[in-house]
Amino acid sequence: MKFLGVIPARYGSSRLEGKPLKDICGHTMIEWVYKRVKKSNLDDVVVATDDQRIYDEVIRFGGKVVMTREDHPNGTSRIAEVCEKIKDYDVIINVQGDEPLIEVDMINSLIDAFKKEPDLKMGTLKYKLDSLEDIENPNSVKVITDKNDYAIYFSRSVIPYPRKENKDIYYKHVGIYGYKREFVIEYSKWEQTPLEVSESLEQLRVLENGYKIKVLETPHKIIGVDTAQELERVREFIKENKVIL
Repeated sequence: MKFLGVIPARYGSSRLEGKPLKDICGHTMIEWVYKRVKKSNLDDVVVATDDQRIYDEVIRFGGKVVMTREDHPNGTSRIAEVCEKIKDYDVIINVQGDEPLIEVDMINSLIDAFKKEPDLKMGTLKYKLDSLEDIENPNSVKVITDKNDYAIYFSRSVIPYPRKENKDIYYKHVGIYGYKREFVIEYSKWEQTPLEVSESLEQLRVLENGYKIKVLETPHKIIGVDTAQELERVREFIKENKVIL
């Protein structure tokens, strides 16, 4: 199997406009994401954007980029367009463009899952939550799985309900996905589903259509960037830990 990393990157953001081009210790965010993803076992990596400024920045630092349509409703739809254009890969690994601290072994664990289970259609990651604040935070998407590590449900609510207090069973979903190329094209064409709309969680469309999602545990609790405050946290983390590209 051949594996392609796709990094969707939009300029517009309600909470932090121009996010991919924000400076992080001398490099743009999209450069951090791209170059860290490139260190993984992926066969190749490409940024998918609809903005000329992001396109030009990726070319500037020597990356690969595909210009996509502006009318995509979500990142999956944008990735499906890339899959229609680039057909030489079996599996797509989707890494968000606002994860500048993405760890290589998070990506490699998804790659290994598809190698171990050739019939797998979709996979993602989770990590254990250890604070009540995160467990109760609706912006922190929780996931519960069966004994074979397949998703039962994703929710912004506290799942499972804490009838008996046990913090060891709460996991945060990490928005990094692996898909079979043909599956992501098919999935992107499906109509929105009731639970997906209610929770505003696109991955529920897969479960509502009767498909399985493998969910692998990772020890990494990386800082994604949705706000100016999180951007500053990433800058401080990189300075304190002397992280280099």
